[in-house]
Amino acid sequence: MNISVNMPPCVAFHNGHFTAEDLITKVTRSGDLAGVFYDTDAWRALPPETAIYQVEMLKSPQGEGELYAGTTHLNPGRIGDEFYMTRGHFHQRREQGEVYFGLRGTGLLLLQDEQGKARFEQVSPGSVHIIPGATAHRLINTGTEVLSALAVWPTIAGHDYAALAQGFAQRVVLQGGKIHGKEVQNG
Repeated sequence: MNISVNMPPCVAFHNGHFTAEDLITKVTRSGDLAGVFYDTDAWRALPPETAIYQVEMLKSPQGEGELYAGTTHLNPGRIGDEFYMTRGHFHQRREQGEVYFGLRGTGLLLLQDEQGKARFEQVSPGSVHIIPGATAHRLINTGTEVLSALAVWPTIAGHDYAALAQGFAQRVVLQGGKIHGKEVQNG
């Protein structure tokens, strides 16, 4: 009996890159992140074309029950004393969750509920992060190499950046050679 076997896309767990045709790739540069870093003078001093992170996604059908799979590659670095990070977001469809898998590098996953209560999870190779619905999320690279995390989320989830116009309640900074969480005072 002969069977037909299709080869699915693959992800290299040592670096998080996909081996697949027709990837969707997006690079977010420092100039795209106005209002994200609290030290605006340091942010303005960085050339706006500086790559902060890149996302690779597999193309997926859209609709209820469909999933995206993608990898974020967050470069190491700081703007002022604040570590490079992703923009972060809630899902437009608040009830939709997401799963992150740490692949390489070290960093933090900042999670924040709609009431502004924030917490951190350590991201490292092999870590698994279940992000519940109604939870904003942001990756922060606290290491010296690229931080890569594989994510799986519903195609219907969407992104709501506007809900975080005032930013997250916590920031991660390097002070005195140590990594610190710093509470943000908005308003």
